[in-house]
Amino acid sequence: MRYGIILSMGVMLWLGGCRKDLKHWQLTEKIESHTSTDRLNKIYFVNDSLGFVVGGQRFAQSTILTTRDGGNTWNYTNNAQADKGLYGITSTAEGVVYALGFDGKLLKSVDGGKEWKFYQTWYHPYHDLAFVSESRGIMVGGISFKTGNLSPIDSNGHSPYFDSTAYELNDIEMVDGQYGYISGYGVVLKTTDSGKNWRLLNIQDENFKAIKANGYDEAWTCGYNGSIHHTNDGGKTWERLRNGNDITRKGYHLLDLVFVNEMEGYAVGEDGVMIYTDNGGRNWMEMDKFTNAHLRSIVAMRDGSLMVCGDAGSLYRVRAAK
Repeated sequence: MRYGIILSMGVMLWLGGCRKDLKHWQLTEKIESHTSTDRLNKIYFVNDSLGFVVGGQRFAQSTILTTRDGGNTWNYTNNAQADKGLYGITSTAEGVVYALGFDGKLLKSVDGGKEWKFYQTWYHPYHDLAFVSESRGIMVGGISFKTGNLSPIDSNGHSPYFDSTAYELNDIEMVDGQYGYISGYGVVLKTTDSGKNWRLLNIQDENFKAIKANGYDEAWTCGYNGSIHHTNDGGKTWERLRNGNDITRKGYHLLDLVFVNEMEGYAVGEDGVMIYTDNGGRNWMEMDKFTNAHLRSIVAMRDGSLMVCGDAGSLYRVRAAK
């Protein structure tokens, strides 16, 4: 009887991790990033043509890749003053670009990345930032899971104070100048007043690494243990679409996600994993692996392709088969 139980559990584990209709790639194109050692942390496009990838080496240097042709070719640079890894990047409605990194290194460009001005903010391990207006932004970060910080910042790199939190803050996503979300270790927070106040939402039991919003009501978040949650009522309630703690499912360490429409979404993570859903997150399939590097950021392009970046200078354009 004991052997029958073990066999049944093995079958359940296999079924939970695999589907016969595994989706394949039509295109997997490795893009020249001009580095094989730097960790690339985030991809960000200002418009269809102008885009950036930020990263580097946490304690040693910053890295900025810039494209002006929609991601086909990228130029590499590093800033000697911002001599730590960069983790977050954003832009204002007016097109001013900000990049933020470890030890509070902040870079600002008013000309699409041709020139960067350096500012030193608080010496904290920041992960991301967002601007709610031309002159007011929010920086989030933390370390060791249970230490976090949230800091306002102006357009001149001045941050008057910071708020400490009992949880690391990983990602910030503003829907507009008022509404936004922060994901972190065991928490998701929401603001409705431009980040002046944040309230905890009813979602927990994960290290939420990334959050993406689609308007005021809909958002998705993924966690390091492999869980994916969704809300369609502005964060009042959350549905766990994928349970990363379920032993009958294959384990993943997820780091970012994107939904290209209501039904189709992708999540990426460590060891080159990328998973896909075509039914709004109810089921997820593992995609063909094209790298073993940790994949840390994913964006959807207007032409239907995806761009992903990660460790060891990994930068790819991929397109799923029809």
